[in-house]
Amino acid sequence: MSPDTIFAAPTEHSPETRFEEYGKRLGAPDRNGMLELCRALNVRFLRLIFIDILGMPKNVEVPASQFDKAFDGEILFDGSSIEGFVRIEESDMLLKPDLETFRVFPWGNPKARVAQVFCDVCRPDGQPFAGCPRGALKRVVERASAMGYVMNAGVEAEFFLFQKDDAGNPTTLTHDMGGYFDLTPVDLGERARRHIVTNLEAMGLEIEAAHHEVAEGQHEIDFKYGEALRTADDLMTFKFVVRNVAMAHGLHATFMPKPIFGANGSGMHTHQSMFKGGDNVFYDADAEYQLSDVMLHYIGGLKKHARAIAAVTNPIVNSYKRLVPGYEAPVSIAWSQRNRSPMIRIPDRRGVGTRCEFRMPDPSCNPYLALAVQLAAGLDGIENQIDPGPPLDTNVWQLSDEERARIGLETLPANLGEAVAELEKNETMKGALGEHIFGHFVQAKKAEWGEYVAQVSEWEIDSYINY
Repeated sequence: MSPDTIFAAPTEHSPETRFEEYGKRLGAPDRNGMLELCRALNVRFLRLIFIDILGMPKNVEVPASQFDKAFDGEILFDGSSIEGFVRIEESDMLLKPDLETFRVFPWGNPKARVAQVFCDVCRPDGQPFAGCPRGALKRVVERASAMGYVMNAGVEAEFFLFQKDDAGNPTTLTHDMGGYFDLTPVDLGERARRHIVTNLEAMGLEIEAAHHEVAEGQHEIDFKYGEALRTADDLMTFKFVVRNVAMAHGLHATFMPKPIFGANGSGMHTHQSMFKGGDNVFYDADAEYQLSDVMLHYIGGLKKHARAIAAVTNPIVNSYKRLVPGYEAPVSIAWSQRNRSPMIRIPDRRGVGTRCEFRMPDPSCNPYLALAVQLAAGLDGIENQIDPGPPLDTNVWQLSDEERARIGLETLPANLGEAVAELEKNETMKGALGEHIFGHFVQAKKAEWGEYVAQVSEWEIDSYINY
C-alpha cells in the first residue's frame, strides 16, 4: 500500500470530521461522553500516553472493553520500569487521562480505529506523582495563573529526513539536496511534508506553514501557538506523526539537533507571550520599542537563568554541537529586536502578536520540562523586575573576543557537563522541576556526560594516532 493510501486526507464523512462535530456537541468532555464518542468513531484501541523524564513518550494500550476504566483513571502500570520514576518496591502508578487531549489517528482500519489521550501520572491513592513531567509544567502554569498570567507558546521544531540502508537502519544520507524554501524536484521531502500536515490537521492541530529548511534533508512544519500545556501535548503528537509518515515513505525522521557535521542543526525556537484577561501584557503602545516592562523583565529572567535552562532545553551531548558560531544557532546570552544571532529575538509584530523568540532550545528536549523552566525563569524576572539590559542589535557572531569582553557578553555553556553544573546550583530551576525530577534529571545527565567523555572518537584516532 502506498503512502498516499495510508495517509490519505480525511473525507467529508470520515471519523475525523465527525470527531470535530461530536466534540462541539460534547462541550467539556466527560467519561460518558468519551465512551459515546469512541463508539461513534469505531475506536477499538486507546493509547494512554505519558512521558518519562527524558521526554520519551510511553503508552499503555487498552481495548474497548477497558475504556470505562481508562476514562475513570483506573489503569495501573509499572513505574519502576520508566526512566526516573520510582523504585521497584513502589512501582504501581495510575494513569489519569486529560480528556481534552483525546485524538483519533487518521490512518488504519476505519472499523477498528486507534485513539490516543495524554495522561497525568498519579500515585495509587490518586495523588499527583512528583516525577510526572506533565505535572511539573502544570505546577508552573498554575503559579503563573496565581499571578494573573497565561503563557502562550509556539514552537518551531525542525527535523531531518534520512534514507535507510538495505537492512532498514537509518543512515545520515539525506533524501534530497534542497536548501531553504526550495521546491520540487530539488526538495524530495515535499510529499512527505504534505502527508504530515494532512494528518496533523486531521488530529486537530492548526498548521501555519511547512517548508524545506537550510540543510539538505532538513524540514520545518509550524503549528499554531497555544497555552503552554497544549503546546507541549501537540509537540508530542507532532513528533509521533512525523516519525510515522517518514516511515511510510521509507525514510527515517530524527529530531537529533546536529546529525551532520558542517551543516545547520535543528532548533526548536520557542515563541512566548503572556496574557492577562485576554490582553497581551508584553505589548505597551506607549513604551520604548512598544515593549512593556513585564516583557522586559520576562526577558531579564530568561537571560539570568539561561545557562541553567540550557541543560533542560538542550539536554543531550549532541545539543552543544549545534550551539557553535556560524550555523545560525545562538551562542551569546543577549536579546535583539531584529537580528537572529542573539539568544532572544523580538519579532516585528506588535499588539496581540507581541512576543519573544527564545532561539536556544532544540527538539531533543522534553517539551514539558523545557516550557516549565522557561516560564519559571520569566516569572522570576517579572517578580524581581530583572533588567535585561539594552538590546544588542549588532551581529554578535562577528564580534571579536575583545568586543565581547568590553560589553560583558556572556555565552551559553559549551557542553552538557557545563550546563548540568549550572543547573545543579540554580534554585529557581530546581523549584520549577521539583526535587524528584530535578534529582533524577541531574543524575541521568551526569551519567550521560561521564559516558561520553570516556569515549574515544574516530576524530581523535585520526588526529592523534601518530603521537
